[in-house]
Amino acid sequence: MTQGPDRWAWAEIDFDAIAHNIAVLRDTVAPAAVWAVVKADGYGHGAVDVARTVLAAGAEGLCVALAQEGIELRRAGVEAPILVLSEQPPESAPMIVEHRLTPTVYRLPFLDALVEQHPSGMDVHLKIDTGMQRVGAHPHSAPTIGAAITQRAPELRLGGVFTHLAVADDLSPDSVAFTREQLERLSKALEHMPSAPTVHAANSAAALAHPDARLSMVRAGIAVYGISPGPGLDHLCGDLRPAMELRARVSFVKQVRAGSRISYGLKHRFERDTTVATIPVGYADGVPRRLHAVGGEVLIAGRRCPIVGVVTMDQLMVDCGDHDVAVGDDVTLIGAQTTADGGIERIRAEDWAAALDTIGYEIVCGISGRVPRIPRRSIGS
Repeated sequence: MTQGPDRWAWAEIDFDAIAHNIAVLRDTVAPAAVWAVVKADGYGHGAVDVARTVLAAGAEGLCVALAQEGIELRRAGVEAPILVLSEQPPESAPMIVEHRLTPTVYRLPFLDALVEQHPSGMDVHLKIDTGMQRVGAHPHSAPTIGAAITQRAPELRLGGVFTHLAVADDLSPDSVAFTREQLERLSKALEHMPSAPTVHAANSAAALAHPDARLSMVRAGIAVYGISPGPGLDHLCGDLRPAMELRARVSFVKQVRAGSRISYGLKHRFERDTTVATIPVGYADGVPRRLHAVGGEVLIAGRRCPIVGVVTMDQLMVDCGDHDVAVGDDVTLIGAQTTADGGIERIRAEDWAAALDTIGYEIVCGISGRVPRIPRRSIGS
């Protein structure tokens, strides 16, 4: 098994799984196009390599949150369309134009900042707030801004109009009705503004669960990485393959006595004599400090071993019971191992998320940059 060159903890990234997931999504949403969201360093998977993989697999464009994320892709040689999903500081307009990014606009001051750069043939996407109430033009003002995009500078094109769905991952009747209402608000706004070649609304959840939201294209994020957008959609994610596994090696083993306690605060008390293994990964690497308190486990030799005591910044401890364990043994925190009888035992990012009352997005995005990313296959340039 591959490991990081500098430490006994690393994340393995399966780029074949990412390519597979793009194929699944393309089949699911056709004839809509798939644009892959690679913000936050590809949700912790490595934005440049993810971008190359998804484009080779048939994604037609990329989405990022920050202009700097798009610039980094351009500097790495990525030439595909890159949509910046929200307005950026006006001061970033020169760099957006220079690096041929596709900006999102929903206020006239930012549009003016772009116009001042005299762009040539730049597509602009207009975002409309249909109910998320985060960012975007009000549906009533969207037609005015849409017209201004082409009127203020002939060099600008209204390349797309989009919205973001707030509860697409929730299939309860009220949430489904709200998603439908958002799509209707988008449709009504489009009736009163210049036509755009691309209209989009669907994130991963909507791409999987709401066929009427697929429109011209979908912005696929978490599904690209093989993670369910939410527990209510797990049944739609059976063909997706998780791309990240978080692995380590045992760094220390000791015997502890019944009645002794462990880690900061001495919160865990051992009820019996047992073997404890130390794993050199902690909350600075993205393992939540309180994972021990919600039933967190790791896999060693295909067996589940509970985390005992508070997760520390750089290390955590697990109770191995009476099983043999040695320094250097493989540990899986997220991913799969083969059991003694030839089966497969798996811990998913979604399992951490469920225990911690969060979402899989936060888990994989939280695996910090000091954890080496090891590709499972070579990535073409």
